[in-house]
Amino acid sequence: GFGPRRRATMSAYDEVEIEDMEWSEELGAYTYPCPCGDLFQITLADLRLGEEIARCPSCSLFLTVVYNEEDFADAKEPPQKPPAAPQPVAVA
Repeated sequence: GFGPRRRATMSAYDEVEIEDMEWSEELGAYTYPCPCGDLFQITLADLRLGEEIARCPSCSLFLTVVYNEEDFADAKEPPQKPPAAPQPVAVA
């Protein structure tokens, strides 16, 4: 079996620390080499949302990315949407 670090997620090809991934200005995403020759990718927006899956656009493999969400809560550019302040729900 696998070591204790592996969670029973779908069946990620690997688990990679965000520090081991490479930032690509061109893609606006963190990348990691995929065995198929392309790159796994995960965007800053994904990371801010708590997403932890980096996908390869050329094949069906994906990675589980290990990172601290708080590191990306106020990353370089402002989030696309305003902070989720509790809003009273208007009932029509």
